[in-house]
Amino acid sequence: MGVIFAEDLEAWRRWQRGRHALRRLRSLARPAEPLTMVLHQRGDEPRALFALDATTPTALASVLEPLAHLGDLPVAIVAPGDLSARLPGGWTTERIPATEVPPALRGVAAVVSAGHFLPVGQATHHWARALGARYVVVQHGLLTPFAPPLAPNAHLLAFSAADAEFWRAGRSDVTSERIGSQLLWQAAQNPHPHGDVAAAPTFLGQLHGAELARRISAATATSFCREQGAIYRPHPAETDRLSRWQHARWQRRGIRFAAPGSLSSSDGPVVSIFSTGVLEAAAAGRDAWVTCVRPPAWVREFWQRYELAEWGGRPTARPRQPAREPAAAIADTLSEIVGGR
Repeated sequence: MGVIFAEDLEAWRRWQRGRHALRRLRSLARPAEPLTMVLHQRGDEPRALFALDATTPTALASVLEPLAHLGDLPVAIVAPGDLSARLPGGWTTERIPATEVPPALRGVAAVVSAGHFLPVGQATHHWARALGARYVVVQHGLLTPFAPPLAPNAHLLAFSAADAEFWRAGRSDVTSERIGSQLLWQAAQNPHPHGDVAAAPTFLGQLHGAELARRISAATATSFCREQGAIYRPHPAETDRLSRWQHARWQRRGIRFAAPGSLSSSDGPVVSIFSTGVLEAAAAGRDAWVTCVRPPAWVREFWQRYELAEWGGRPTARPRQPAREPAAAIADTLSEIVGGR
């Protein structure tokens, strides 16, 4: 099994729109505004450009962590907003349109992103083609068959050889190498202290996910939290009206919700359907499982590919880690690219 949308980005976008009908109707009612981005620059004539569409922990770990391993290499970052407060050292910033390549980026030899399926990634993919720069895609999460296609002629830095093969889906224009996951590496370097072994499980919510019908994700969370006394931890993207309605319904039925804060600040086992957080918890030494009410075939294949243990048996084993930190491996790859041009 591989990704369904192996090369057709527009088909993937149509599928996405079809899974979020209400969101699509709202977007049609609002006139589209031209995309503007914030360019962050360190040094003169950047050689590498980092494109960031989101500031989730997985995106930050995958795309921005390599900066710490690039020494004084002139680099730039493009994002929807100002990230300078999150960045070490001195940076200049300016707001730019997502049209032609900014003059300051004419020397860029490598563009790094999580993919070309969101606005910033798409704009910088066009820039990479105009510049003749290498477009490097860093895997930032676990892959389902509904993952967006890789950009044409991309170089993929994957968690594993299996993930690279899965995402490439037989394409000959995409090259790849295995570097591991920075998020899981960091979790393994900071093991979770053993707290109360009798603490209630934490269930990681995924109501926002387009991959799984809400009737399945909601039914799974409902049954697990009620039967096991689990604490529900909403995904940060569960902010739409239907999700808020579901949260209120659960709370009326006595289901407890996790306090704000990082997952590492909680105790007890971690359970979800297909969240990266399950492997993150296992990497940190916590008991972690997966569960699902009437799981589709792709969910079971997903569990097998990532060696995730079902609730009721032995917990998920700690994921194998690469020999060196993924962020350092990414930096080495970039150094080779920019040094060869």
